[in-house]
Amino acid sequence: MTTALDAAPGYSPRRTLPLRVEAVRQLRRRRTQVVFGLLIVLPFVVAAAFAVGGEPGGGDEAGTLLDTATASGANFAATCLFLGTGFLLVVPVALFFGDTVASEAGWSSLRYLLAAPVPRARLLVAKLAVALAFSAAAIAVLPLVALGVGAAAYGWGPLELPTGGTLPAAEAAGRLAVATAFVMVSQLVVAGLAFWLSTVTDAPLGAVGGALGLTIVGSILDAITALGDWRDFLPAHWLYAWADALQPEAEWGGMIRGASVSVSYALVLFALAFRGFRTKDIVS
Repeated sequence: MTTALDAAPGYSPRRTLPLRVEAVRQLRRRRTQVVFGLLIVLPFVVAAAFAVGGEPGGGDEAGTLLDTATASGANFAATCLFLGTGFLLVVPVALFFGDTVASEAGWSSLRYLLAAPVPRARLLVAKLAVALAFSAAAIAVLPLVALGVGAAAYGWGPLELPTGGTLPAAEAAGRLAVATAFVMVSQLVVAGLAFWLSTVTDAPLGAVGGALGLTIVGSILDAITALGDWRDFLPAHWLYAWADALQPEAEWGGMIRGASVSVSYALVLFALAFRGFRTKDIVS
């Protein structure tokens, strides 16, 4: 059945709400600029802390990434990625995805977007694609800036492994790229949770806070060793599996299992978001 809207000259659902328009809108928002600004500044703050506090580590052998942070630019980038994985890099993902639909509802502009008319599925796809792009960029910015700051402060050299041995600088850069990609994949469950909450509430802070809160709960549960193998089903259990890439011989088992868990949760949550929003009454 062809509706009058479908027959309207020049109308095409795929041409509504272009990704470029949505991306520019998000880029101009103050919260986007603040998030990227903080991620860019953080490596400088960490480098300043090492300059004031002195060399990290106190023994003859390095035991953690923090102990080798000033060995080279690659080590410094790995250290900053380690510092940001637990919570810092969770925040921009929760913010970009949790602020998608809920912010439009909070501004009372959602119903006008849908009346434009923008199909509901198209609206969610555009919001999801832009949030994913901004989240990936935010996660990549931290190690990239850290690599530049570290190379300037400590030199461009091989990556000294906490377990002993080194990786050539070029190979280390590739391993860090893999680690960064895994961090993004591991955050998909946060993205899915924040996105789903954004479609069921009109309060952006509620969606963002809910995603962050449940992420914290997951980390607490993972710390309870009495849960045993049940922790393998928690995304938080695999957050630092990317460290397996920083070995003389990279190990992929942990990263594959962690990615599988995160993607599985994310697909369910994204499906819930699309299913619920399809029939939701839009009153704001």
